[in-house]
Amino acid sequence: MKLLIVGGYGTFGGRIIQLLESEPRLAVIVAGRSLAKAEAWCASRGAVAARLMPAAFDRDGDLAGQLASLRPDTLVDASGPFQAYGEGRYRLIEACIAGRVNYLDLADGSDFVAGLPAFDEAARRAGLFVLSGVSSFPVLTAAVVRRLSCDMARIDTIKGGIAPSPYAGVGENVIRAIAGYAGQPVALVRDGGKAQGHPLTEQMRYTIAPPGRVPLKNTLFSLVDVPDLRALGELWPQAKTIWMGAGPVPEILHRALIGLAWLVRIGLVGSLSPLVPLMHWATNRLRWGEHRGGMFVLVEGADRAGTPVKRSWHLLAEGDDGPLIPSMAVEALVRKALDGRVPAAGARAAVDDLELVDYEALFAGRTIYPGFRDDTAASPDKPLYARLLGDAWQGLPDEIRAMHDQTKMAEGRASVERGRNILGLMTAWLVGFPKASADIPVRVRFDVDGQEETWTRTFGTHSFSSRQFAGRRRWQRLLSERFGPLTFAMALVAEEAKVSLVLRGWSVLGLPLPMWLCPRSTSYETVENGRFRFHVEISHPFTGLIVRYRGWLEPVDSHVAKMSPDAVAS
Repeated sequence: MKLLIVGGYGTFGGRIIQLLESEPRLAVIVAGRSLAKAEAWCASRGAVAARLMPAAFDRDGDLAGQLASLRPDTLVDASGPFQAYGEGRYRLIEACIAGRVNYLDLADGSDFVAGLPAFDEAARRAGLFVLSGVSSFPVLTAAVVRRLSCDMARIDTIKGGIAPSPYAGVGENVIRAIAGYAGQPVALVRDGGKAQGHPLTEQMRYTIAPPGRVPLKNTLFSLVDVPDLRALGELWPQAKTIWMGAGPVPEILHRALIGLAWLVRIGLVGSLSPLVPLMHWATNRLRWGEHRGGMFVLVEGADRAGTPVKRSWHLLAEGDDGPLIPSMAVEALVRKALDGRVPAAGARAAVDDLELVDYEALFAGRTIYPGFRDDTAASPDKPLYARLLGDAWQGLPDEIRAMHDQTKMAEGRASVERGRNILGLMTAWLVGFPKASADIPVRVRFDVDGQEETWTRTFGTHSFSSRQFAGRRRWQRLLSERFGPLTFAMALVAEEAKVSLVLRGWSVLGLPLPMWLCPRSTSYETVENGRFRFHVEISHPFTGLIVRYRGWLEPVDSHVAKMSPDAVAS
């Protein structure tokens, strides 16, 4: 297949090539207005399986002549911004149909994608596929909604959002698109009818948390103009609300953008387009935080019995894999076509041309972790750890699940080590940690009060307790544990038959404190020789080791609980 990528050396075009360059059945024409840039980009890729060919291509020039010269089988428009194409915005599509060239684009503008059906008849007559919006919004979101709602009788609400890593790298055309629609009216579905929204002036907060993974920090999402606002409404016309957002970080820059969008909304500024160079510079220079990103889709409705249903899909992408996701829809369609599974002829938004299984095959082998949560089942009767771990709960060993479900008392043996730094010793004494011992009986009592649990740990004759509960607001999806005035927020990470507790935040008397001041913790639960084992190690850069205790526990019934710890241990 000969694939022509317009904007091939740009941000999204380059990522498409990165995803497809291992395919020996492809000849990829890397095209743009500058032949020199195309040649330099191809040279930078080194030896790859696909054949890379640089070319000059001007989408405002003689399109018929350029297509006749290059003779591609399929053209991918990865340039944009599609919102700014003007009166002749469909010239490239018309030229592709006339030249018998299949067409894909990464359009992110709802108006542009909504106009594709006008070319459906012509595309069918020519036997071509003309697909628009071939990106996370709306292709991936539509595939996820189908999976989430597969057994639902009614869908009331669809919400979603993407939270890119601050290090993802944003092209100038993306910034132009954002600046063009910020604060401007866009059509959407709200409260059961057609309505207007104003991008970047409407917000919601959400925590992206695939079960068993360290979640992203609670993120502020702002409404964006994406094809989903209309395309999903056509797929699910009964939906009363459809809302899609983006959660860029650092949040301080996001909030500055929100303020500027409000100036447009209230009419003080006509557009943010003059600020594009400044916005592009700030986005790609002023960045800090974790190099991770994610996405969520939330569906609310009812099953066939009329029972309310609330489900969500979460995706976490680590490092440099996250920025590839918006280009994966093109990768999936190209690979399917190479295998003989060519999209049906016609012009349309690509919302029905891929399923979640197509994406999951591409996620495999990368640091991209999707997962589902059924928030309908989050009842008070469900164990605390089960509620937080979601689908990952069932994959844990029986011994770990038993310790957190129905166990009222557990007993075993432990060893305790203490640091020697005077500050560490004082900290251990204030919290109530046990004294050092090579071998000591240990008992843990679990008292459940509503949706909270009190853990009372007794080492020999010394006891200390803490209170555990599901985090809220900024600590949503995290386990919160309170020791007196101190509260720690931890992610429950389930992998390799082990549950690790990863610190994500802390506070004193409800006042959040910076993580660089936080104690360090290595805490996990695992199973060895059929027995539940625990390991807790707490230290601080200022004090060194504070306490380390580890050992084993077994649930005991009322009869065994009356026995002495030494008898149980023996």
